[in-house]
Amino acid sequence: MSFTPNPPTSPAATHPCSAELTEIEPNLAGADLAIGIAMARFNKDIGEGLLSGCCHELRRLGVTDVTLVSVPGALEIPLALQTMAQTGKFDALVAIGCVIRGETYHFEVVSNESARGVTDVQLATGVPIANAILTVENEAQGEVRMIQKGAEAAQCAVEMANLMKALK
Repeated sequence: MSFTPNPPTSPAATHPCSAELTEIEPNLAGADLAIGIAMARFNKDIGEGLLSGCCHELRRLGVTDVTLVSVPGALEIPLALQTMAQTGKFDALVAIGCVIRGETYHFEVVSNESARGVTDVQLATGVPIANAILTVENEAQGEVRMIQKGAEAAQCAVEMANLMKALK
């Protein structure tokens, strides 16, 4: 049995819903958005690099209303995010931190539970959260990724805030 692919066509033209499909395009306009950031102080240099990348990108996207809170470590971030989300003041939030693998199981606990906590807050409150808590093997990996990951988190926060507004 042989397989002959269909000639290339646009995905929208062949999609079964194409006649009634309405797509909400990504929107990275941040001028009217309020963004909150919760940053862990543990592994502070990488956290500050993440924050720098995030804030630079938020400014580039037009966001001027940014609030920063700092907490001791990654496990404290979800509670800070939850409290911020419950205020109703923020269109989106960003979680910033870095967990570096050590010689014990603690790395897995902190990595998994901080990620779970961030997701739980997002789902419980309906406020989008960009998770920029890096989990890396060593400090060098974090330093290489921090600026880019911070910028990506800013983009994610703005895009998701705009999407949530468009869906309501």
